[in-house]
Amino acid sequence: MNKLLIAPVVAGLALTTAIAAQAQQLPAAVVAVVNRNQVAQQCGPCTAATTQLQAQGQQYQARQAQLTAPLQTEQQAIQTAINALPANGQPDAALTARIRAFETNRDAAAAELQRTQQTLQRNENYVVSQILQRMQPMINTVAQQRGATVVIDATNALFAAPQIDITQAVLAQMNANATPFNVTAPPPQQPAAAAPAPAQPQPPRPRPSGR
Repeated sequence: MNKLLIAPVVAGLALTTAIAAQAQQLPAAVVAVVNRNQVAQQCGPCTAATTQLQAQGQQYQARQAQLTAPLQTEQQAIQTAINALPANGQPDAALTARIRAFETNRDAAAAELQRTQQTLQRNENYVVSQILQRMQPMINTVAQQRGATVVIDATNALFAAPQIDITQAVLAQMNANATPFNVTAPPPQQPAAAAPAPAQPQPPRPRPSGR
């Protein structure tokens, strides 16, 4: 009796395992590739934003030259005055004040240029972020239209046949949206100020004893 009962149980387990294996199998992937760099470089609003970023960079270079040229001239003049001092001679008060003023102006110029560089970098990152955010839904749409279930960036593919490249279709959709990108990033968020410490309760003051 036991052998007759065990056999159907084993058969049932094998059938259950086969059904579970079929449920876990995935359909064959349909892969497409897209070159996002190409889209970002060629779409109309993208190139317009790039031109504006380049103009910002040119303004930075002009400001850099405006700040550094007089500093270089002053530095050479100060060095000439220092070289004219007698052996073991020390700068007089006027030359010392001139050196300090130069250092102050130099540090201020360096700080201004650094802030501008940081702003330009934020602007560039902001534009790239906007381009990718606008592009992603279009990639999804084209992929669904072509029946693709997986899309990878062409720069990560060692080989991709032209038949699975959807770059031009995505580029066409990007060009259909003429809304310009904002080339001015929002200012960085400032760290929140620390909450003031709660006031400590004061101990009761002793009352003078009566007479």
